[in-house]
Amino acid sequence: MKIPLQVEPAGEATPAVEYRWDPDTEILSAQLRPQAPGSASTDSVEVEGSDGSWLILDVASGRINGIEVAVWPDVHTRAALRPPGGVTDATIRLSERRGGKRGSGSVTATEVETPLMAEADEAERVFHFTLGKLRKTRTLRFARDLLVDVDASNNLAGLWFLNVPPFPSPSQT
Repeated sequence: MKIPLQVEPAGEATPAVEYRWDPDTEILSAQLRPQAPGSASTDSVEVEGSDGSWLILDVASGRINGIEVAVWPDVHTRAALRPPGGVTDATIRLSERRGGKRGSGSVTATEVETPLMAEADEAERVFHFTLGKLRKTRTLRFARDLLVDVDASNNLAGLWFLNVPPFPSPSQT
């Protein structure tokens, strides 16, 4: 499983994140505000776990604009879960796919199968998704409450969701 990334120093303030739970489907969406400007070309990268779980990355002009956790893997609860220290702000772009040509208004969808592991703190305010085999990574902030784990070859290795609001109770729906 390889989802190559281009990592650049953060050239602007990190975008804010707007989380939204769908109480009927338990889908968690994280949308960046403001969204990346650019062409009308959009990509969707679906990461499928071997257990049927999946994440979807919504990408515009190479930049992640949103993430959905649509079908959850088993979430392992940790007493405390914190991202590693020394997180650096960065601009993250998905590398162009080899041989893929994109034109104005084009839409591309890619599916990647890989083991997918999810863990959360007891309050379920911090989620960490590990994609593929465990490996040495560095963690970068690409939005105020979204972090990415990148391996030595600049491939996507994980995602962190921070300050996630609680799942709505039945009285809030």
